[in-house]
Amino acid sequence: MSAKAPSTNATRLLRQAGVTYTEHLYRYEDHGGTAVSARELGVDEHAVIKTLVMEDEKGVPLIILMHGDREVSTKELARQIGAKSVQPCKPEAANRHSGYLVGGTSPLGTKKVMPIHAEASIFELPRIYLNGGSRGFLVGLDPKDLERVLKIVRVYVAIP
Repeated sequence: MSAKAPSTNATRLLRQAGVTYTEHLYRYEDHGGTAVSARELGVDEHAVIKTLVMEDEKGVPLIILMHGDREVSTKELARQIGAKSVQPCKPEAANRHSGYLVGGTSPLGTKKVMPIHAEASIFELPRIYLNGGSRGFLVGLDPKDLERVLKIVRVYVAIP
């Protein structure tokens, strides 16, 4: 794809923090998820990290980062963060909290500051691909750089 990668809040934050990253454009498909981006980029779906906006029982939003080929145990996430329950936000609420459109949500440069939790095993990977703040646009980086830039709480909530 010869199109130029967009400049987003996410990429501006990475540049400001001095993070080395790569830009990866692909043809976005509605409801295609990480399977499509992994296929289009030719990478393992396990290394494609999805950014999910959820909320606790009080409606307080939070972000959870998860491997593309895994699901989040919301029950276990709630237990580990001290909430009674956690569920995904409705798309409109997720868009409002993050400032991004669902399908293009990045944990970087969100409109609202939210707690960020990440499946701990993400940090065992040498390189991850996560949304760069626009549909059809991922950034590749060392997960330790992501942890350096964002205040991340590691959790163990992956379901195969």
